[in-house]
Amino acid sequence: MNVQTRRALPQGPILGIETSCDETAAAILGADGSVLANVVASQHAVHERFGGVVPELASRAHIEMIERVVLAAVGEGHVAWDSLVGIAVTQGPGLAGALIVGLNYAKSLAYMLGLPLVGVSHLEAHIASAWLEDPKFPPSCIVLVVSGGHTHLYRRDAEGISHLLGCTRDDAAGEAFDKGAQMLGLGFPGGPALDRLAQTGDPSAISFPRSSLQKSSLEFSFSGLKTALLYKLQAMGKMEGVRRRADLAAGYQEAIVRVLIDKALRAVQQTGIRSLAVVGGVSANSRLRALLHESAQASQIRLSIPPLRFCTDNAAMVAAAGRQALAAGHRMAFDAEPLTTLEPALAP
Repeated sequence: MNVQTRRALPQGPILGIETSCDETAAAILGADGSVLANVVASQHAVHERFGGVVPELASRAHIEMIERVVLAAVGEGHVAWDSLVGIAVTQGPGLAGALIVGLNYAKSLAYMLGLPLVGVSHLEAHIASAWLEDPKFPPSCIVLVVSGGHTHLYRRDAEGISHLLGCTRDDAAGEAFDKGAQMLGLGFPGGPALDRLAQTGDPSAISFPRSSLQKSSLEFSFSGLKTALLYKLQAMGKMEGVRRRADLAAGYQEAIVRVLIDKALRAVQQTGIRSLAVVGGVSANSRLRALLHESAQASQIRLSIPPLRFCTDNAAMVAAAGRQALAAGHRMAFDAEPLTTLEPALAP
């Protein structure tokens, strides 16, 4: 866990390291918060034949890649090792073995260089990505975090503290996308594959249920949607299912996207905060991005969606969240363990 000290953060570049799942990433943030380097090594080729991430293989790939990824980031950022003022690393949540690789490497590097080290929540890192290329975005805002493992709505206050408003009761939106893609016989990773196919279909041709729970609720539920897709495929039969696959993908995607937008706008309405950030891997979905921009413009809401390179797992967002933590005086002990579940401050 992080402990707090009275030390002030010197001005200089920060190294960020991310290994929470199947991306080995390192980034350098400059003293002004600009991204000097952002290197990501994907493991898609490793896990593709299994149709999902295999934790043991992910850990091995991180071990093989982490040093060259960090060296590439330092070289691309044109920074000297002795110019770094701190290291930030994802401490959790994530796969235990994958997190350990990043943590141990960051600890060793920080000890060798005599640098302050801070552990970062993966969700806080995603939240921090909203300001990477939009530094004037209001600090007080509503944040929707949508990824393979998380669908959470937060109220972010001016001090940078996240207050949970609602989350999924079962599956995350990203998991629903991946499982839907699997049922439709698409490739890995499933979310992007379903997005591409849906662009060729009609979202109104085949309707899917949209879980609303209680009218005022800010919680989500996507498990019933997966079941609905399964039943439609069974009712259609193999030949019709293949023939109408694009429409199925478009309708299924529409049901997920519309619920996400509806809940986010409801949070804006309930809190009166007119700024909305949407972050995480699912925020790369083309339909979600398009409808969010339309809805925000119509409702006169200040919207921030990170560029695609900062939506999926990356280390620039880790460095950004780490810079905030270091500036607040947080430090991680060298015996700190990975946090595979959400930290209490962010937990449902």
